[in-house]
Amino acid sequence: MKKVFVSIITVVIAFCAVAQQDFRDPSLSIDERAQLLLNQLTLEEKLGMMEHQNPAVERLGIPAYSWWNEALHGVARNGYATVYPMPIALAATFDDKAVQEMFGMVADEARMKYYRAQQAGQYGDYTGLTFFTPNINIFRDPRWGRGMETYGEDPYLTGRMGAACVNGLQQKSNGRYKSLACIKHFAVHSGPEADRHSFDATVSGRAFWTTYLPAFKYVVDHSDVSMVMCGYNRLNGVPCCTNESLLVQILRDQWGYDGLFVTDCWALNDCWERDKVIPRHETHATASDAAAAAFGSVIDLECGSGLNALKEAYYKGMIPKDIIDNHVLKILKARLALGMFDPQQPFWKLPDTATFDKMALKMAQKSIVLLQNRNEILPLQPEKYKRIAIVGPNAADSVMLCGNYNGTPRHAVTIYEGIVNYINTLPAKERPQIYFDTACHHVDGKYRPPRDFDKQIAKCDLVIFVGGLSPELEGEELKVEMDGFHGGDRTTIDLPRIQEGMLMKIKKMGKPVVFVLCSGGAVAVDWEDQNLDAVLAGWYGGQAAGTAMADVLFGKINPSGKLPVTFYSSSNELPPFDSYEMENRTYRFMTEKPLYPFGYGLSYTQFEYENAKYDPAGRVFTCKINNVGKYNGEEVAQLYMTNKDDKQGPVKTLVGFKRVFVPAGKSVTVSFQVDDEFFQTFSDERQHFEIHPGHFVFYYGDKVMEVK
Repeated sequence: MKKVFVSIITVVIAFCAVAQQDFRDPSLSIDERAQLLLNQLTLEEKLGMMEHQNPAVERLGIPAYSWWNEALHGVARNGYATVYPMPIALAATFDDKAVQEMFGMVADEARMKYYRAQQAGQYGDYTGLTFFTPNINIFRDPRWGRGMETYGEDPYLTGRMGAACVNGLQQKSNGRYKSLACIKHFAVHSGPEADRHSFDATVSGRAFWTTYLPAFKYVVDHSDVSMVMCGYNRLNGVPCCTNESLLVQILRDQWGYDGLFVTDCWALNDCWERDKVIPRHETHATASDAAAAAFGSVIDLECGSGLNALKEAYYKGMIPKDIIDNHVLKILKARLALGMFDPQQPFWKLPDTATFDKMALKMAQKSIVLLQNRNEILPLQPEKYKRIAIVGPNAADSVMLCGNYNGTPRHAVTIYEGIVNYINTLPAKERPQIYFDTACHHVDGKYRPPRDFDKQIAKCDLVIFVGGLSPELEGEELKVEMDGFHGGDRTTIDLPRIQEGMLMKIKKMGKPVVFVLCSGGAVAVDWEDQNLDAVLAGWYGGQAAGTAMADVLFGKINPSGKLPVTFYSSSNELPPFDSYEMENRTYRFMTEKPLYPFGYGLSYTQFEYENAKYDPAGRVFTCKINNVGKYNGEEVAQLYMTNKDDKQGPVKTLVGFKRVFVPAGKSVTVSFQVDDEFFQTFSDERQHFEIHPGHFVFYYGDKVMEVK
């Protein structure tokens, strides 16, 4: 009897100890705290957690929270913030270490904004620490308007940059993340924008596994990414957000991903809504059917407003209670991992924004690609010019600098301002006079230059024309219908005719012309390449783009960016835009000679490669890089590979890259560890990768190495 009494006391004591445990107690594990909190939530409260705008649970002291925030190239849509170059420009740096460092700063700034929002009682969209960033879709076609959000056309470069972004945003301290990242849009998503709510991306197994999936797998394997967002499109007939094969069999089961599954915003509506204006998938009879297909499977969180549909699906018995609990448990763990319910908030120290500004300039400098430099007109020697004209629709456009998904810069320097600021630092006798005019609009003819425009240009010794495209013309689902542009995409990759006409007119005056091309991707500039004195790709370079461009033009910085996309000669080289097969797409499968190849970029100095060696046992490639020119410079060493025996494989594919500084007259040795996967071939018959003996060839610099 005594033993029984003692046992009862032990059970009571244990029960009381459990009852006294608090989900706010940071000494407990995240798993324990999440389970404690889950046990205290009502069913209605749990369901509310599964929509991106989590309502407050006031009885437990839990404030409202929105999961929707953006940090594509800096904290977006939440007032003043540092605006770094667009991701396509970041990709041009080929510097994933710098990209990771940059996104660590983005997370710092996000923490500062989150702290201030909490203090002010602001809990809406764009105030949180969970970012729907990065976009790691493959930029398969230059006409896609959102390509500027990506890291280019190569899966390996995209994977490396995507992992750098995630690891930067998800820096940890004392077991807590600064912020959480989300890779998107899974999968096979890259236009057309006007049809994205109904578009069915039909793709072969080969293209699917060798082009569209590798970047996602790389990030899953090389980071602790917290969220994956499914795309709007259908994939081979099935909407991505209800696609069991894509989300369950591949992402969860094959790759072992166990983070949060998130829908793109209002993507589930495309499954059931009937819309006379916007065509949609219409694959499910009702909203509750779509909710059951998503949440009854692996989708944890909906960005949208489908809470009523989720409730209806649950009460109809379409989603079991234990599935709901599993979803909510993952959501709670993520919020706890950010330190949201800790008694003392982590990362409370406010960062120095001057450090962010320096990084924005550094990344803009690294991203500029020198495409043409006829007779070495660059770097410019200002004392040679008495009068310089700075003209073009992008010369003084601060909106263009910011791209899309951006914050508001505290201060921005246009390219015109950057050049003027640089010239004003020179001794008075060396300063050329400046003439400025917009010259023309991007596309239409509404802007007319002043009557004396030709006379003013005639007085100048040099013309710097800053043109190209604009994020007001290309981007996400834009309501733009103009010559060459449709719904956010481009219908042609040619430079708009009005700009090319203006350039031809200026060049006929016999003036040296430097063309600064600002765009979100490749533009066909054949005439400009053949006739102008210099061409540079400046992308949408962020708040410091003007300073960076001036630094490059006048030689303070040696250009070192490389193209993350192929620059085609004309739209005629491109397959149909709505085709997702890879034949003749990107440098990996293109058989024609491009205008500028992927990985291309000139320098003010010259680099030579020698002493290449390959160790097949360790799969390590090494080579020596000599700077044989007059200037110090950074070189992006790139290693490509192909299997000559794989007749359906890529012409060549990037397998390694490394940015190195090489002083003039000096040398450095670089090495690359080549991943095993690059020695695999894809079997169309068995739909998976296999290892076979092959005839492998390496390409580095302008040289080739056979692998015996």
